[in-house]
Amino acid sequence: MKNTASSLDNKKKFLILGCGFSGSFFAKAIRKFGCTALTTSRSENSDPNNYVFNSEKGIVPNDKIFDGVTHILSCIPPDKNGKDPVLGSLQNKIKSLSIEWAGYLSTTGVYGNKDGDWVSEIDKPNPFQKRSHNRLNCEKEWIKSGLPVQIFRLPGIYGPGRSTFEAIRNQKIRVISKKDQVFSRIHVADITNAIIYLLKNKDSLKFHQIINIADDEPCPQIEVIQYCYNKLGLKMPKPILFEEAQKELSPIALSFWMENRRVSNKLLCEILGYKLIYKNYKLGLKDCLLNF
Repeated sequence: MKNTASSLDNKKKFLILGCGFSGSFFAKAIRKFGCTALTTSRSENSDPNNYVFNSEKGIVPNDKIFDGVTHILSCIPPDKNGKDPVLGSLQNKIKSLSIEWAGYLSTTGVYGNKDGDWVSEIDKPNPFQKRSHNRLNCEKEWIKSGLPVQIFRLPGIYGPGRSTFEAIRNQKIRVISKKDQVFSRIHVADITNAIIYLLKNKDSLKFHQIINIADDEPCPQIEVIQYCYNKLGLKMPKPILFEEAQKELSPIALSFWMENRRVSNKLLCEILGYKLIYKNYKLGLKDCLLNF
């Protein structure tokens, strides 16, 4: 598909709200196109392009950084009340700008438990966890805002510096076996590159407000762990049955194991034409190993 150069050029100014793992990766990538990219975090750091935004403390960025902003990407989770902190604090300011596009990073947790079946954007959300209910509420807030928003539903995110390799090295790995349990995942580079692909081709692709970004091959977590141990030349510990492990899991860790679904990327990859960089965990983890 031919890219439309006019839809992403050095005249664009991005504001990435919540510059954590995914937001930082996106900011670095979009700057390579010559775009301006400002970021926010909850506290000050040494990055001259970063500003403090902490809704809980009532700290919002100076009005000056909004000048000329054309694109906004929010990576900030719901606040303690289950509301969207960006819209709660900045909605009027954002709506006063000439925003061409806004993106919101959500979670595939909004689909709830599907007992291992596939889910796609046409499936009605049925969140099981409170945090997923809150995410769905935030999605609705963004849609109701009237901004030109696209919502990206993401499964487990990994990448260089944040993968199973680090969990093994830091001895924070739990080798758990649960029959027929699968997880979907996505490399952080594919989150960024999928969004950039959609922006570059914005004028020639049909607009979809909600898009899953996931790789091609959901699989059991123990399969990923075994692969990493093999790559490191180490012996994987004997797996613990989930029925035993659940007695010692934290509530949040346990909650991940209580849901089972395969996330479809058909809309993104087959209909909209995005080509994954890392189609499965093996390719993605090879990249992580290079930086391990």
